[in-house]
Amino acid sequence: MVNILFCGNDGVFDGFLTCALSLMMRTKSKEPFAFHIFTMELPRLSEKFTGLPEDHIALLRETVEKYNPENTLTVHDVTALYEQEFAFCPNEGAYCSPYTLLRLLADLVDGVPQDGKLLYLDADILFQRDVHLLYDIDVEGYEYAAARDHYGKYLLYPNYINAGVILFNMPESRKNGLFEKARQELRRKKFLFADQTAIIHATTRKKLLPQRFNDQKFLHTHTVVRHFSKRLFYTPYPHTENIKQWQVDKVHDVFHYYEFDDILNEYLSIKAKNRNEKTEKQ
Repeated sequence: MVNILFCGNDGVFDGFLTCALSLMMRTKSKEPFAFHIFTMELPRLSEKFTGLPEDHIALLRETVEKYNPENTLTVHDVTALYEQEFAFCPNEGAYCSPYTLLRLLADLVDGVPQDGKLLYLDADILFQRDVHLLYDIDVEGYEYAAARDHYGKYLLYPNYINAGVILFNMPESRKNGLFEKARQELRRKKFLFADQTAIIHATTRKKLLPQRFNDQKFLHTHTVVRHFSKRLFYTPYPHTENIKQWQVDKVHDVFHYYEFDDILNEYLSIKAKNRNEKTEKQ
């Protein structure tokens, strides 16, 4: 079983769908996926902070089961745990949203595997190559494996990691208290990159991966994971853009990527079919 963890709300539903499709469409083995999604309701901070609606959960489940009947999708409402661990902490106003903190609850959530590997993925990710190139990496003796942050390795320090792709060794992480120490850090002090910095501060031993396992800027033939995070462009003037994979026209027009067209066409087809079915029911 390949254990995958996403965190977020309906605002990144398109990311969950496209990333899951890329995992299933690029992986050759028949080994099933166990998808886990942490979500929560947090209206005290924003009316936008709502969980995943049932129709979107059903669509995700239908999609993953279509590729393999043994695939599973479990959505965990972690509102109570979030309030227990992070309510009114200095990092509730995290740079993206408080949903970025949810991965740090992985050791507390019933139903999440604790005896092996857990691959955490941000929603703005597509796999270009087989997930087993990443998932099968030996992490014995390490709490996790992750790649360096494309910008942080220059601006902060050489081994500064990006927490958008983390292959957790759950037994080692629990033994060393990685998650608990990271939660304590978030309750202690405000950080610019909240979850990422907390993980780094809490780390005892990590395995550094080549950039191809979390490529935040370029797409090479050897790239396994393309992370569509905010990127710096130098032309026609220095500026940043935050283009996501589900913005298909921009993926074509700005990045000139066509390598993911089979995945993105499947995504558009699923969305169109779902839209038509809803219209017919009205």
